[in-house]
Amino acid sequence: MSVFTHLVAELGRLLEPALAESATAAAIVLFTVLVRLALHPLSRAAFRGATPVAGCLPLLLQLPVFFLMYQAFTSGGELLSHRLFAAPLGSRWAEALGEGGPFGAQGLVFLALFGAIAAVAAWSAVRGRRSAAAAARTAAAAAAAAPKKKTAGAAALPELTAEQQEVMRKLGGVLPLLSFGTLITAAVVPLAAGLYLLTTTAWSVAERAWLEYRRARAAEQPVAGAVRSTL
Repeated sequence: MSVFTHLVAELGRLLEPALAESATAAAIVLFTVLVRLALHPLSRAAFRGATPVAGCLPLLLQLPVFFLMYQAFTSGGELLSHRLFAAPLGSRWAEALGEGGPFGAQGLVFLALFGAIAAVAAWSAVRGRRSAAAAARTAAAAAAAAPKKKTAGAAALPELTAEQQEVMRKLGGVLPLLSFGTLITAAVVPLAAGLYLLTTTAWSVAERAWLEYRRARAAEQPVAGAVRSTL
């Protein structure tokens, strides 16, 4: 038994009195939250731009966890007998279709999972487009405020052409849609891995929103202080 399997099994036993046969599914969600809590300092450092490597570390460190979970629910073991409502945690969408179709007992569990992932992806896409639009407005304002005259010997900053600005605008609209790719992954991996993807994706979007909120509040404080000092 791997360390991951042991931890999830123990968490499931603790939750079993309240959640019955769905306790292991809840344990996977709780385990994912604990992993993301441990990685929060790295995510915060990446958001602040502390180091280029910090932006990759949270994702890279999650890969072994995802691999262990995938292995635990595909290679046999005690966790395969556990369920989320009617669907075994080791089952896939294709198998659920063979057990009553998309609206059968197992199919409805997967449809609920897909709906939750789609909702998180839509939230991420909306926030991504808003952030891209805000960044474009900031860049345009900075370019407009820049002095038109350049001192002798000063290096000229490259200006974006109309074509480059159009490409950036299109990328700002397309890149947020990549979050819907999680739906494709969830459709081919075991249900347990889909729960992990849902939880970690929702955490990432919520964490990003919280960090952006904190940064906006921190930026407002000096302005508010300056206004009060003039009164």
